[in-house]
Amino acid sequence: MDKFIVEQSKLSGRVEVSGSKNASLPIMTATLLTDEDCVIHKVPDLMDIRTMIQILSLLGKRVEFSNNTLVVKSTKSKKITAPYRLVRTMRASFCCLGPLLAKRKRAKVALPGGCIIGPRPVDLHIKGLASLGVDIAIEGGYCRASLKSIKPGRV
Repeated sequence: MDKFIVEQSKLSGRVEVSGSKNASLPIMTATLLTDEDCVIHKVPDLMDIRTMIQILSLLGKRVEFSNNTLVVKSTKSKKITAPYRLVRTMRASFCCLGPLLAKRKRAKVALPGGCIIGPRPVDLHIKGLASLGVDIAIEGGYCRASLKSIKPGRV
């Protein structure tokens, strides 16, 4: 049997890691919180990423995506609706709700559909926001939310 013996020594060097969809999507929704330009590197070119780009565009962001780098620029838009035709395809798009509330004080986000795993509930998001003083109503497949003032809360 071959052996590889590692002796105590100082580690040095670099490791290049690839981007992650599950890390990129919430970071992308966080761009709704700022009017500054945002540059995100190592974003994988996947369908969910492209869907989130469409959602951000509908919410008033100008988005450029090239060579796994995403550039998100703000506009004067005050749009607050993330439509069902896009949100239904991935649960992560529901993460637009919090940033929209924080920045624009209102949001209308479609409830996400299920997937091969089954229904993907977002009740913890809703309970958490409600505990912070957000007025939430579920109507016609959408979560409508508004925020007058935030308060401490517990879930």
